[in-house]
Amino acid sequence: MEFRYGLDDRPPPLEWLLLGLQWFAVAVPSIVIIGKIVCTGGPAAACDPLSYLQKMFFVAALFMLLQIFRGHGLPLIVGPSTVILIGILSSPGAEPAAVHTAILLGGLMLSAAAWTGLFGMIRRLFTRRVVAVVLLLIALTLTPTIIRLVTAGGAPPREGVLFASVMCLAMLVLYRLLGGVWRSTLILSATVAGTFAWHLLFPFAAEPGSGAPAALFAPFFTGFTTTLSFDPGLLAAFFVCFLALAVNDIGSIESMNVFTGDGDAGGRLRRGVLVTGLANLAAGLLGVIGQVNYSLSPGVVASSRCLSRFALVPAALLMLAAAFSPAAIAVMEAVPSVVVGSAMLYILCSQMAAGIMVLTGGEGAGDLGGGLVVGIPLLTAVVVAFLPAEIVETFPPVIRPVAGNSFVMGVLAVLFLEHVLFRSDGGGAAANGPKGGKP
Repeated sequence: MEFRYGLDDRPPPLEWLLLGLQWFAVAVPSIVIIGKIVCTGGPAAACDPLSYLQKMFFVAALFMLLQIFRGHGLPLIVGPSTVILIGILSSPGAEPAAVHTAILLGGLMLSAAAWTGLFGMIRRLFTRRVVAVVLLLIALTLTPTIIRLVTAGGAPPREGVLFASVMCLAMLVLYRLLGGVWRSTLILSATVAGTFAWHLLFPFAAEPGSGAPAALFAPFFTGFTTTLSFDPGLLAAFFVCFLALAVNDIGSIESMNVFTGDGDAGGRLRRGVLVTGLANLAAGLLGVIGQVNYSLSPGVVASSRCLSRFALVPAALLMLAAAFSPAAIAVMEAVPSVVVGSAMLYILCSQMAAGIMVLTGGEGAGDLGGGLVVGIPLLTAVVVAFLPAEIVETFPPVIRPVAGNSFVMGVLAVLFLEHVLFRSDGGGAAANGPKGGKP
């Protein structure tokens, strides 16, 4: 593919700003959607949405700039990880300090693995079948959260389900019909249109909120992780989550390396994973969800035909400015939970498609043994995801964060089946850069 601007080219000022706005439009929806989900369904559900989103914008913007100039040096969006989101949502009874400590230590582990080169060993665990299952697990294990969001919008649940179905179908139709920048910004435009449509159809379906006007400018230097809290079971669960995050980060960087045509020049992979680890360490200190390089970025590059890493600088600066403006965040945060759930459902459709593409791109499931390697972990995760809370509460406290986490149980199951029980079945080729989804 030929690009109008290469990796180190600087577009003209006006086009530079327009390209930056496009990247900003791509980055914002995931931050707002995942931030709202954490604040409504995370541990104790006790975070202030405005302050939490301010810190999320700050971490994402700061480390996007760091990645551009000192990390992988590629046009990749940095944002909240859905894998870490699953870890958080699967630990509703955990103390926030314990969750943030796990994120902090996970980031430290990731940076250390990149610095020493150990992530090469981690990467070998994730064959094509394992990567495919991980992508499918992300979609399946977030299903209970989607159901809660869609049915908790202030209107009768039936109306919420119908609205979500129509909105998701409309997004799929528009994805099929649109192209270029319109397809790249579909999530943002659909979220805005969905918000207006919901308030127009259900004007009295108000959701709880402070109702107080947000300040135009305010710092967010509160709620930091000042005391570390160690929960062995929670640490084990997040260790598995960070394994999956590492593989997705590697896949995102390698998918963009394909466009550069110079391989892994200058050790981009090692530097990129190192900075991702530092981003998660900072996220843990600030008390927010962990970060990852998004693998949807190659689609934006292909549609705009601009490979320049400097095109992301205006987007990062806008995100940094938004981080210090509660008023700007409040406008973005005023999205009904039904619309959030609908947008997330559309994203998870893409996640499922990515998992199926990875699975069928090589040996796939293969024979019966390969089918079991794929099917058993998915069924295990579904069963755990829909276990009633009162049953999960009966698990011993030490193993509850692992045994009650559907994503972690699915990943452990696929690793055991792939590398132990069905190891002689071939295992599938190593996943050379998993390119789907955004865990």
